[in-house]
Amino acid sequence: MAKRQLNRRQSWRIEKVQEERAARAAKRESRALDELEGGDLGPEQTGLVIAHFGVQVEVEAEDGEIRGQVFRCHLRANLPALVTGDRVVWRAGNQGNGVIVAQLPRNSELCRPDSRGQLKPVAANVDLIVIVFAPLPEPHANLIDRYLIAAEHAGIRPLLLLNKADLVDEQNGPRLNALLAVYRQLGYPLMEVSAHEGGGMEALQARLDGHVSVFVGQSGVGKSSLVNSLLPGVDTRVGGLSEVTGKGTHTTTTARLFHFPGGGELIDSPGIREFGLGHVSRDDVEAGFIEFADLLGTCRFRDCKHDREPGCALLKALEEGRIQPQRIASYRHIIASLPDADF
Repeated sequence: MAKRQLNRRQSWRIEKVQEERAARAAKRESRALDELEGGDLGPEQTGLVIAHFGVQVEVEAEDGEIRGQVFRCHLRANLPALVTGDRVVWRAGNQGNGVIVAQLPRNSELCRPDSRGQLKPVAANVDLIVIVFAPLPEPHANLIDRYLIAAEHAGIRPLLLLNKADLVDEQNGPRLNALLAVYRQLGYPLMEVSAHEGGGMEALQARLDGHVSVFVGQSGVGKSSLVNSLLPGVDTRVGGLSEVTGKGTHTTTTARLFHFPGGGELIDSPGIREFGLGHVSRDDVEAGFIEFADLLGTCRFRDCKHDREPGCALLKALEEGRIQPQRIASYRHIIASLPDADF
């Protein structure tokens, strides 16, 4: 059934209700913060944001006798938006709560546009983005390439991870192998595991140790199963594939940070079916296709769109086999999908 389109008045009323609810929540939060700061607070110390819940965050203490304990903290009004992975300065209350005093500088941030197209950070201080896909739901180069562009744009190293490797068979194997061969040829790190069967999980754990990683990918590719396998006892809720659409069902509702016993952290982010690139430019997209690097700027025409223009360096490389058809098709599809596609 197609989604019912809302008219302008209905959309306005929904936004109005949401704004009123947000205002009431902010007022309650302000009163709670005033009461907390009016009491006894501990000294300033550093902490790590391990989860975000609306106007409050969970902070793990990094100092002193309470190191490792988790506190539900309020945010002062002058602070920027915090996300999981942020390091902060905070003060502890006497009832398992606290107040965030300041945000420490981020080394990196992973962002995506929200429902209104506004850029929103979803995780901070990540140094490894694990792009998870599986034989089912069927992986597509276009979606993988979107994640690679986002990783390049954020300055975060990518790792391609094929989960559910036990589901590779004679029917889907040839197409899947052809898809992966392109990324292997480009030099992207790629691992194959099975969270269900356990194959390859020890090697994956070793690869993640010492890093702050985030799993991204379509719903249904097994991100939650991977977390459960890597962190026994966490019991992240697992969702299956919809029998109607063949797509995954969303299970994670907020980004949460977990610690590995051997060191390093994992941020399990909400499942998203498609990673929007509304915040990137054509130059950003081209930078995400690493095999284009030595070719860009060498076309006959400065404004070459790499479509049918004579003297196009990318088209010549395509004819000579230095660029794969899969990648040029993905590039064109992504460029056409950008909000300002006609440039």
